[in-house]
Amino acid sequence: MFDALETFLAVATAGNFSEVARRQDVAVSSVTRKIDALESELGSKLFHRSPRRLSLTDAGQQFVPRARNILGEVAGAKESIHASDAEPRGLLSVTAPTVFGRQHVVSAVASFLRCFPDIELDLHLTDQILDLSEQRMDVAIRIGVLPDSELHATSLSPVRLVTCASPAYLARWGRPASPEDLLRHNCITVATPPSPGFIWRYAGVNRNQPLPVRGNLRTDSKDGMLEAALQGIGVLHIATWVVSQHLRSGQLVALFPEEAMAPPIPGMPAIHAVRLPGRSHATKARLFIEHLRSEIGDVPWWDCLPPSSPVG
Repeated sequence: MFDALETFLAVATAGNFSEVARRQDVAVSSVTRKIDALESELGSKLFHRSPRRLSLTDAGQQFVPRARNILGEVAGAKESIHASDAEPRGLLSVTAPTVFGRQHVVSAVASFLRCFPDIELDLHLTDQILDLSEQRMDVAIRIGVLPDSELHATSLSPVRLVTCASPAYLARWGRPASPEDLLRHNCITVATPPSPGFIWRYAGVNRNQPLPVRGNLRTDSKDGMLEAALQGIGVLHIATWVVSQHLRSGQLVALFPEEAMAPPIPGMPAIHAVRLPGRSHATKARLFIEHLRSEIGDVPWWDCLPPSSPVG
């Protein structure tokens, strides 16, 4: 039964029997027999079959999350039994956005592996949204507003923004006294329209609508925006987790520090760790997510900004 459920999910993902047979190194007839047996057991057709196309029936679509949950419960039970007898070991695959991963995940991975030396961890830093099932990923760090899905999500931190500039820029062009003053400054902006959570909006300013700031540099690279601000090109409006170290060192100055300490607004972007139910590595995934939460803290350390200092 469990073998048939795994085959069903593989066919539902691949969209054909031949690809699943190739991956499992079996004959196509072996795959079709498993699906036939499962449909007979359930008393319902799971796939529409034709010479040109294979697609899930309504019953098949409804059964996908149930099949994943069944396999997830079984896998979790097996892993719990093994975990009670031995230290966690084996492979764990994690993916995270490039900049966030480099700044905040790699150090957590290092301390995690010191705690669990028998675990082998594959870390993939990419800004692509990987399909956890297709890419065989155990944990993904996602930044933004999560869509509805079958993934198990653990909140790690809200995303808070800060407006900042280098001391050199402020010494040359003056310090904005209020967000409205940004309209007279060179602002580093994104090349493509930003998501609603990352636009230049300030509570009680411009009727709570985004400020139409302008500047002579637009880029979609967080690294590029950060380096440009450090070089004194302009004012930056970005997540605190990107620039917190530079604010502490004094390389950048927070212009409106209270902005970053405002309570998070429901529905706004946040940082989550997500995992797919039904993976056999569920125990290791939960251990890693809890470790990452502990490393970040209840109040993320990157949100504890230094007091603003005057620029001479």
